[in-house]
Amino acid sequence: MSQLKTPEEVRADFERRGVNVSKWARDHGLTRQAVFDVINGKTKGKRGNAHKAAVLLGIKDGVIEE
Repeated sequence: MSQLKTPEEVRADFERRGVNVSKWARDHGLTRQAVFDVINGKTKGKRGNAHKAAVLLGIKDGVIEE
């Protein structure tokens, strides 16, 4: 397991790389809202798209089953 990121680190990483959150979400098959909800702490990413977003963003350790 690698080091988990905080939401602040994820935001800074998007900014540092010049990545648009909406495009990143589309590229990973997620909704923009699911990604923003995880980054902003509105959801903990326990299930569904929020879980997938949290794992892909590195905020949560977990497995993504398609």
